[in-house]
Amino acid sequence: MASLRTTTQLLSRCFTNTSGVLFATAKQPNFAAAALSPVWSAPALCKCLRSTSSPSIAMPPAKLGKAASPDEVREFVSLFPDIVRELTTSEEFADVPDAQKWFSKVLQYNVQGGKMNRGIAVGMSYKLLAEPSLVTEATMKQARILGWCIELLQSYFLVSDDIIDSSPVRRGRAAWHVKDNRGLSAFNDAILLETALYSLLHMHFSNEIYYIDVVNLFHSVTLKTALGQTLDLMSSVTTEDGKKKPNLEQFTMDRYNNIVRYKTGYYSFYLPVALAMHMAGIRNTDNARVAGITDSELHRQARTILLEMGGFFQVQDDYLDCFGDTSVTGKVGTDIGEGKCTWLAVVALQRATPRQKILMQQHYGSSDAESVEVVTKLYKDLGLPATYRQYEDSTSALIRMHIQQISRGLNHKVFFKFLEKIHKRSR
Repeated sequence: MASLRTTTQLLSRCFTNTSGVLFATAKQPNFAAAALSPVWSAPALCKCLRSTSSPSIAMPPAKLGKAASPDEVREFVSLFPDIVRELTTSEEFADVPDAQKWFSKVLQYNVQGGKMNRGIAVGMSYKLLAEPSLVTEATMKQARILGWCIELLQSYFLVSDDIIDSSPVRRGRAAWHVKDNRGLSAFNDAILLETALYSLLHMHFSNEIYYIDVVNLFHSVTLKTALGQTLDLMSSVTTEDGKKKPNLEQFTMDRYNNIVRYKTGYYSFYLPVALAMHMAGIRNTDNARVAGITDSELHRQARTILLEMGGFFQVQDDYLDCFGDTSVTGKVGTDIGEGKCTWLAVVALQRATPRQKILMQQHYGSSDAESVEVVTKLYKDLGLPATYRQYEDSTSALIRMHIQQISRGLNHKVFFKFLEKIHKRSR
């Protein structure tokens, strides 16, 4: 089977436009930048793939069935009451019952209600990666607990992000900082959510050989996500009157890709699979497996593909924020009003005429309904909905091909499960 390096060389050949400009980097293909070139079309991309790829590489269908079965979802959800009970009835804090009662309320409101894709993915990945003899009722429960640790981390990020962005709605209802006028005190509740995950890890995994590995992984991913948020926040400037204004000069594809990789890719895509790999005995060490491939190499390969999927996911998220159905997405789009560095904004600036760029300067970052409408119309005038559809199809095909290049030792189905979950999603 061809190596990942072969795939990178192939994609690099594909991602050269008519002017001879290479859009992919030498080390890793930049799918977003390549697919977004105004002179690069999806048909041309597909033609390139057909003409240069090996005929032995079978492209799997876009859908391989539901990513998670109803039983898997039910088993995962059914564990949540026990987790809340463990976290809020500890004898260690019996002398502060009011605080524990409040903690329970924080958990009930903020951790439930999402799609739970990240959390469920841990158990699904573990079943596909571990030796069958290791997959027992007890280990599956452990995997689900790790999944709920991710959901706690996710809730911590969301509560904090909603405060920073002044977002009024989350998951179709009032954001936590808005509910009952919590305001900035909701930051303390966000801290409770983050510390809860480490309490769970200590309760259930302190005797496991991979305990330190997963603790360090959570710390590392949290830092990376915070750095991504930092880049995102740095994409705006504060005016003399104290208001935030987007710095459109920083809206480059390189900046966007870095924001996406750090803010979304690591914790949403790499973390669930990395946790499952540690549980399955693939511990990011120099332990050699099939054909001398080390566990650390398997982690590197998994990380590369999963970060690519993270970029794919965020482009979708940016598009849905502007053009998605709020009754389906469960949130009101705020990216234009907040002046976010998004895929749509970056590509619009790449394509815009000088006059259209002036419109962006005047209206992007204003939550005024008229300004939002002006920018949305500009996106349509520049053909971004059509470009997005081309991007979605071509990038999905590229990721599928890349998955086929993974070394033996990692079950390809793990990655196809992720891809089928996000391809053509509407929320």
